[in-house]
Amino acid sequence: MQSNDTYVKDLEETISRFLMPLRDIRFSIVIKAITGFTVIPFDKKDASDRKLLEKLVKAIHNATKAAFNKGIFTNRPNEVGNHIEPFVRKALNDIGVSASIPTTKKGIHKVAGYPDIEVNYEKRRTYLECKTYNIKSRDSSLRAFYLQPSPDSKITSDARHLLVSFEINPTTRNGRTAFVPTRWRLYTLHDLKVQVKHEFNASNLNLYDEAYLLAEDRTEV
Repeated sequence: MQSNDTYVKDLEETISRFLMPLRDIRFSIVIKAITGFTVIPFDKKDASDRKLLEKLVKAIHNATKAAFNKGIFTNRPNEVGNHIEPFVRKALNDIGVSASIPTTKKGIHKVAGYPDIEVNYEKRRTYLECKTYNIKSRDSSLRAFYLQPSPDSKITSDARHLLVSFEINPTTRNGRTAFVPTRWRLYTLHDLKVQVKHEFNASNLNLYDEAYLLAEDRTEV
């Protein structure tokens, strides 16, 4: 019979192995597994895909120019990506390409989470993610993209999955700091390699349980 100490050791080792990150998982496989929908490869040899690409390029060019001219004003540089999404949606709609905030399976328009924009053009659905970076961080290993499974996913059909990244630089407009895009790149995510990193977490309700309190004090103001 296995001793209790041996059992505990085996259990700890098993949990430890389970928590090791899973690396180099193809993005298209992840989407299929968590949503049931297929990531359609973008085929530059296909005439319809080339036409879609031309439209995307034109719209992104226009969005970049508009965002540069207007400037993005925010106290938090990491929120610049959120502010640039409306420029992209407007630029696409302006040239006759339907672009909107994705609708979940329950029919709810949801801003937060992947993907940012749902593009529909000539019966070809494309999910477009918008990212921003500065030139110093572009080649860093810091996490820049993440996908969290949801029971009410924004992915509701087979589609192409693309990402547009904007290089952002600070400048001064009327005495204020503005962030402006100076370069963009469009990528396909079909063959992107991602990793799963497990984590333990707790809410404030759990974290600040009175049962764990050792000491406290209040400063009178």
